[in-house]
Amino acid sequence: MSLAEQRGQATSGHHNKNFVLPLTEPAARLAGRDAGTTVTVRIRREEALPVVIRTWADEAEILDAIQGVLPHVPQCLYKGATFAIHSYVEGVPLSKVCSNGKPVDTMIIRALAGLLAQMTQVRSGALPNLPSDWPGNHTDSQAFLRALALMADRQIRQPNWAGFGGLFAALGIPEDAMLRFAERVPIMSRRPFSLLHADLHRDNLIMSYAGDPPLICVDWELATYGDPLHDLATHLVRMQYPSYQWDEVIDAWAAAMRRVRPAAVKGLTRDLQHYIAFERAQSVYPDVMRAAQSLQNSPDQKTLDEAKAEVARALAAAAGPLRLGSVPDEREIERILFRWLAARNDGRGPIAKIDKWSWDPRFPEHPDFPHSAVDEALRAEGAAPASRVLKGTGHLNTIVHVPGVDFPVVVRRKVPNVDRRERGFLSEHAVLRTIEDSKAMVAAPRFLALGTSYQGEPFAIHTYEGSLDPDQPPSHPVQGLLPHEADALVDQLRALTQVNYEELDPAAAEGPFYTNLSEQLVLLVAALPKESQQLARVLGLPDAWRLREILARHQVGHREPALLHGDLNPWNLVRRPDRQALTIIDWEMAVVGDPLYDLVRHMHLTPTRPEIRDRMFNRWALRLAPEYTEGWRRDWGVYRWIEIVRSAYIDLDRLVTGASLDAPNVRRALDSYAMTLTAATASLGMPLRRMHNPYLARTLVKRGPRTLTP
Repeated sequence: MSLAEQRGQATSGHHNKNFVLPLTEPAARLAGRDAGTTVTVRIRREEALPVVIRTWADEAEILDAIQGVLPHVPQCLYKGATFAIHSYVEGVPLSKVCSNGKPVDTMIIRALAGLLAQMTQVRSGALPNLPSDWPGNHTDSQAFLRALALMADRQIRQPNWAGFGGLFAALGIPEDAMLRFAERVPIMSRRPFSLLHADLHRDNLIMSYAGDPPLICVDWELATYGDPLHDLATHLVRMQYPSYQWDEVIDAWAAAMRRVRPAAVKGLTRDLQHYIAFERAQSVYPDVMRAAQSLQNSPDQKTLDEAKAEVARALAAAAGPLRLGSVPDEREIERILFRWLAARNDGRGPIAKIDKWSWDPRFPEHPDFPHSAVDEALRAEGAAPASRVLKGTGHLNTIVHVPGVDFPVVVRRKVPNVDRRERGFLSEHAVLRTIEDSKAMVAAPRFLALGTSYQGEPFAIHTYEGSLDPDQPPSHPVQGLLPHEADALVDQLRALTQVNYEELDPAAAEGPFYTNLSEQLVLLVAALPKESQQLARVLGLPDAWRLREILARHQVGHREPALLHGDLNPWNLVRRPDRQALTIIDWEMAVVGDPLYDLVRHMHLTPTRPEIRDRMFNRWALRLAPEYTEGWRRDWGVYRWIEIVRSAYIDLDRLVTGASLDAPNVRRALDSYAMTLTAATASLGMPLRRMHNPYLARTLVKRGPRTLTP
């Protein structure tokens, strides 16, 4: 039978093309039916992305197993290498009479609940063999949900990561998101496993003409065997009920289950949320990929608008279950999708051209990176694999190779809507260009280009300072510096004193540095959101005006100013194999001030053993000229104190607002917040409050952002 020559009513799903056809004589002999009998020919879509979880490979075996319990489901009449012939189910899909988002009649809801309950009557022995890694205990709901999460990673994420990993990374979805979800699956009530349809939405429900039975389930290729709550959860999400109907559906399901398998309802109220979370988490992969693929197939503004809305919806749904932290807004999503598309369309298309970018006239073309190299870097940006896309709290960094350029570069874009409480005062680009021009022995990226691209989005291009193999992530001294790294960092701090900071800000050295530093902290506290300020007072931290009075009690001696990095946390230090040992990146917090402050702030932000601290102080005092170090032993404790106080406010604000909780340096700071708070209030001389609970910080982290009322 030549299926390509057949004609008839056709429907197209994500996985199969379905043709409703009358059997020809040759086909009738294969199917064992009379010629002219209406059948459904199902042809697997070869071009379809692997975006579903499959427990069994052969739908025919599933249909054979359930015929005795659900006799009206389709029968597989013939199975070929690339197609199957099923008996035709007379009726109309529910989606044709009641579209997504519309309320479903109560009688239909009860019939659906009855169908889901009826599936529990299919004997496990009649079903195909389960995969070898299936939970051995067929009541272990926790193990089943973990298995689903691991299958989603193995069957959906992994096969698509080469083509879409860079897109997911740019959107803020890490490679191990589903694996971490699996690790967090809590203990749940035990429920007896049963057959699950696992894809019961309006297109897969046929309303029969005869009305007996009223509903028939079709499309069983994603069926599985496990906790019945999983079927309820996928049904709730994929049916797209109005929110007010969810309780009605859940109650109908529970009532139907109690009649045939009461144990399936155990723990319903507590555990259903975990399966709903999984459905929303795993759905982000197919939803994003289908949106991107639709854009590639039809690269116009209308499709781009539809794609960005779909991606925004999927990210919003998955953000909580996958703990994504902040997610990009639609404007940022549009830019990310555009770059992904442009890289696959030779930089051109009906939407815009990737080479329509503007050079910032403040910075002339770098001799090692001409205009044409920028074109190539922007074109390569959207095609970068996930291993070369690094999304931090403030920047999206994409590592690319440019033809004709013998070093890798990084395209840096600011993540929008990030409200950094601590602000820099100098242009990072100007700082890097000044360091390069100075020839000082400071290992820092070279600034190559600055401009704006699609929709006027700013970008910068720096040399990439990670591993020589850009597919390997950069290595940071997160557990503290090794002795030779400590020496190298001190030597670079010395080299910074040789950079002419007056080129960056001629007036930067005016006024005592500590006074300016204190005032900036006071202004930061005064600008905190109301919620953060309220909780700070509850925990014993002073308000901004009282803090100004306390900070003014301390002063430090004068030392000659120098260019400071301002934020030497371990993630801003990249290990390198040569004598310089460390490259210092992310210069946005650069400032001109007391060199002692840079060293002390580094020790506050980085785990520093006493012997390493002493080694760094001694080398620093010997290597720097006396005008930069005079009186340091008297003053370093003041800088350490003000940094503890600063952390008490900033980390509390992160707990309240949920800002940057996915960043590793933030997570580590919040893990020790109870100690930070204790040290800060004690050093400020504030009385210990009754609510000053050492476990409060951990409680706030578990509850998540914006969930507390002081």
